[in-house]
Amino acid sequence: MAVTVSKKAPKPKSDNPTTTVKTGGKIWFYSLLLTLQYGAQPLISKRFVRREVIVTSSVLTCEVVKVICALILMAKDGSLKKIYREWTLVGSLTASGLPAAIYALQNSLLQISYKNLDSLTFSILNQTKLFFTALFTYMILRQKQSIQQIGALFLLIMAAVLLSVGEGSSKASSSSNPDEILFYGIVPVLVASVLSGLASALCQWASQVKKHSSYLMTVEMSIIGSLCLISSTSKSPDGEAIKQHGFFYGWTALTLVPVILNAVGGILVGLVTSYAGGVRKGFVIVSALLVTALLQFMFDGKPPSPYCLVALPLVMVSISVYQKYPYRVKKKQV
Repeated sequence: MAVTVSKKAPKPKSDNPTTTVKTGGKIWFYSLLLTLQYGAQPLISKRFVRREVIVTSSVLTCEVVKVICALILMAKDGSLKKIYREWTLVGSLTASGLPAAIYALQNSLLQISYKNLDSLTFSILNQTKLFFTALFTYMILRQKQSIQQIGALFLLIMAAVLLSVGEGSSKASSSSNPDEILFYGIVPVLVASVLSGLASALCQWASQVKKHSSYLMTVEMSIIGSLCLISSTSKSPDGEAIKQHGFFYGWTALTLVPVILNAVGGILVGLVTSYAGGVRKGFVIVSALLVTALLQFMFDGKPPSPYCLVALPLVMVSISVYQKYPYRVKKKQV
């Protein structure tokens, strides 16, 4: 009697150890670059951007540089022609339109909040976006966290709070009215944190589920964000300043350095979100605060605060635990 041997179904490409190692290497590489960029950006901007420079001009220039860099990278990897043939307006708005609009609203809320809260309170409340990122990632992508990873997130929040305390200034609230502090300070920053988590999860959904290229999302979100910013300049102080002094008022050749660095950071954010998710980006941002403190010590002679020294091992432990103990689906016993 003939015996039929059933062939095993081939494993999906994602289970290939070589592919997994390569992806893991990319995640660490992009995360490291983004950490360095975030950490160095404040010091470089402080040195190379004069006070006279109009904020809107630097932001718009950064978005233009970001689009150019993304297009060059797409042309280099050979995806530009394919994307050009398959691109649709509906698909673009679905993947990038909503996150871009959310980020624009979030930035406006942060500006309102920062003017009505002291720096320390603002920084601490702003760290809640890590929780909302994890929450929306679960709601939209069903990406669960293990008990250890939840604990690692709490450690990261503790480190972020300590760093905020260490870097907090003596700036007092601009209003002594408790109602104004609540409604124009605390509420806006908390809503902005919710929006940040939602936008980050939507970007991750577009890149991982819809397979929307991170470079393409960078181009689309930069264009949409720039259009929103341009439309708002007509009635803003920056718009009046540009009309009066010109777009590049206060610029020098060195002003391009932080602008280009910031544009590269925007591309790296898309890559980290695409490969590793929005929660990992939160780890990168907090780690970058430590890099900033180190660079300030190296170049300005400002020693790290005791809070920074306590936060350093917390960040290291949280990253290690989060990476080592991912969520695993329990196999049902037959």
